[in-house]
Amino acid sequence: MLSELLVLETAAVLAGPSVGMHFAELGARVIKLENKRSGGDVTRKWKLPNENPSAPLSAYFSSVNWGKEHRMLDLKDHADRAVFDDLLTKADVLITNHLSGDGPKLGLTRERLRGINPRLVHGHIKGFADQGDRPAFDVVLQAETGYISMTGTDDDHLAKLPIALIDVLAAHQLKEGVLLALWQREKHGKGAYVEVSLEEAALAGLINQASNNLMTGTVAAPMGTLHPNIAPYGELFTCSDGGRVILAVGSDTQFQGLCRVLGVPELGIEVRFATNGERVRNRRGLAKELSVPIGARVRDILLCDLEQAGVPAGAVLRVDEVLATPVAQRMILESHMEGMVTRRIKGNVFRIETA
Repeated sequence: MLSELLVLETAAVLAGPSVGMHFAELGARVIKLENKRSGGDVTRKWKLPNENPSAPLSAYFSSVNWGKEHRMLDLKDHADRAVFDDLLTKADVLITNHLSGDGPKLGLTRERLRGINPRLVHGHIKGFADQGDRPAFDVVLQAETGYISMTGTDDDHLAKLPIALIDVLAAHQLKEGVLLALWQREKHGKGAYVEVSLEEAALAGLINQASNNLMTGTVAAPMGTLHPNIAPYGELFTCSDGGRVILAVGSDTQFQGLCRVLGVPELGIEVRFATNGERVRNRRGLAKELSVPIGARVRDILLCDLEQAGVPAGAVLRVDEVLATPVAQRMILESHMEGMVTRRIKGNVFRIETA
């Protein structure tokens, strides 16, 4: 789709490299330029205890570096800088994530890049909107943008999200911005600078939790899997075979359907549970009422019955179970990198059908 596009990537860790992999999946030629002085992208060394400590890369590194060419350069070295500049003259896109103060040292200032290639679309990810030299990793942003304060089971048992979601959100923002800049370049012939901060991407991701506070003053608290506005939504139950299910009932009609499937239709019209507002106020009592009939059912049979009744619900699956499903199997990208077989889930899942 984008086979004539050349993308250079000096970015490291996850957000920037996932943007590079996005373009690789779309057919672009992507060259990842790693820091020779430090031994390459730091995530090469981010290994689980059961990974080979002498292997050249980690599963983490592999997750966002499919389909790229890899070169080690020291942008502070004159000869390596010349190699970079030569690539830059031919490039369509450059993805970076250095601190602001490092830009001049690495030859990555906007003015210099524009002087070498006026048609270049330069996508840059930074940590904080107004603190260009403050280093940041995902968990710091999770903490400072409210995510950790509302994740976990209570204030004494807070948790971080198990993936670098802020990096993922920022990467999606940058992909969209770079694609828009490329489209504008097709019309006007000029390059562009596209900047995204992890901080602003995280704030944008607060969506309904932000509006809850802005409109009602409500401060979100950790609720485990529960939803502050809807019930039973996020409630977990264990079935007779040990399988666990989660409910996502979003309307009174769906709740009545749930009650019919469970053989307790009277709950659907009981005053305490007849409306979503009442169910939210009485969610503990509701969960207790539902746990008995759900606990008597076999998970997969129950889920089938709920699906037929139009009631949203799902099984609680481990990652290995998820990756064994047909849909996930179709999404696995395998490649050989530096003598290793590597696997990851592809990042692009959209489908385009021409009219």
